Amino acid sequence: MTVREPKGDVRIIDIAGELTSFSEPVLAEAYEDADRPGVKTVLLNFSDLDYMNSGGIGLLVTTLIRAQRKSQALGAFGLTDHYRQIFELTRLDEAIGIYDDEQSALKGS
Repeated sequence: MTVREPKGDVRIIDIAGELTSFSEPVLAEAYEDADRPGVKTVLLNFSDLDYMNSGGIGLLVTTLIRAQRKSQALGAFGLTDHYRQIFELTRLDEAIGIYDDEQSALKGS
């Protein structure tokens, strides 16, 4: 996972490969890197996601709680229809803003 700074108060975490419970240390480190003073929004880029299971969903919930504790918004883009449906079924879409692409996510942040 890599972290980018597209604008001063927004960070993007690029997620590639698999997101499972084994990804916890990598996602936690990426979030810590993204969490800087003045950051209001953290966006998760799922464009290169190959696979996510229930452990990965759990990590997203943990990341959401961390962001909420810091009064940061959490957003996501690049989700396939399958993973969008999972976000809806788990109601994560009610807490995490879902966007079609990076451009619309940046406009919404």
